[in-house]
Amino acid sequence: MKLRKIRNLVLLLALLSVVSLISFKIGREGVVTGNNSQLDLSLMWKVKAKLGQLYLDKSKIDDKKMTYGAIQGMVASLDDPYTMFLSPDQNKSANDSLTGEFGGVGISLGYKDKNLAVMSPLTGTPAEKAGLKAGDLILKITDKANNVDKDTTGMSLDEAVKFIRGKIGTEVTLKMYREGKADYFDVVLKRENIVVPSVTVEFKEQNGKKVAWVKISTFTENLMSKEWDEAVLKIKTEKAKGNFGGIILDLRNNPGGFLQASVLVASDFIKEGTVVSQQSYDGSVEKYDVDTTRGNLLDEKTVVLINGGSASASEILAGALKDFNRAKLVGEKSFGKGTVQQPEDFSDGSGLHITIAKWLLPSGKNIHGEGIVPDVEIKPSEDVNSKEDLQLNKAIETLLK
Repeated sequence: MKLRKIRNLVLLLALLSVVSLISFKIGREGVVTGNNSQLDLSLMWKVKAKLGQLYLDKSKIDDKKMTYGAIQGMVASLDDPYTMFLSPDQNKSANDSLTGEFGGVGISLGYKDKNLAVMSPLTGTPAEKAGLKAGDLILKITDKANNVDKDTTGMSLDEAVKFIRGKIGTEVTLKMYREGKADYFDVVLKRENIVVPSVTVEFKEQNGKKVAWVKISTFTENLMSKEWDEAVLKIKTEKAKGNFGGIILDLRNNPGGFLQASVLVASDFIKEGTVVSQQSYDGSVEKYDVDTTRGNLLDEKTVVLINGGSASASEILAGALKDFNRAKLVGEKSFGKGTVQQPEDFSDGSGLHITIAKWLLPSGKNIHGEGIVPDVEIKPSEDVNSKEDLQLNKAIETLLK
């Protein structure tokens, strides 16, 4: 299996392999040709000429801004919020956000019906502590210290990240909407240095049986290099003591991460076969198969916890375990992020994030926009102050049944 690092752009899942873009040729009449199709730009030139002739405030006519605006409009016509054109400033901000420390609030962002939404609040972060939930819509971002007061309609993910992130200790206010609530509500979040462990293992005892509660927050390089193997060792050590009841694999609010990390985890539960397939823009299909040298947990009874914050790589893992009849799924329907975006940078500093492929589960299903429905559906407690985890309790009950 080729070990190419793939990560989620929303979620920072960006395919890092090289794909050539189609080259276009512009004709004298404003017709762009390429890939046996034609794009007539003559109307655009006519509109530009009329603006130059008739628009009142000609100082606002900026050819560079018009060019970027025209390209952004063309890309937006695809009706895919994950495919976007970025101006040089936007692209620099997006690239800078992938490196170094930053102050954040612990929200993984995505879209619900083209609206900016919380994909998942990360464990132990300001967003989770404030009670934000997967699927909450973010309508407005306000940061008075930085003169930000932006409605999110039509806002790209990179812009949203830029406005929400900031100096550690400063505050950002988000205007939110939650389905089932009559009114909008504001949430004030203080930015922190976001550090979330990839995986934690805790043992729960019920009916004389010990259950391993394994929570994977994100699929990171550290998980691949050491953290998952350390978790497996803890499980096997505890099992050797006797009265072992099985594993709860908790993928709630896991926004994804490196695809290979989810394949690695799946390889400890599934004996052989294809975990996920990537169907690309050119019709080619690449399969990511089980690493048959692993198989450390093949005999362990397993239940997987998912919710609306389980996205991308975590949906791939949950879906594969379900399709192979290797685990029961408990919780709520997952987010539904099953496409791959590749970044392309241009010589002027601008960039294009383009959807180039989709993920297919072993059953052939694409989860994008649909998500995965659990075998046992259960919602969390409506009391935000309740410390009882109804979903975890149901998962343990299902495991030991």
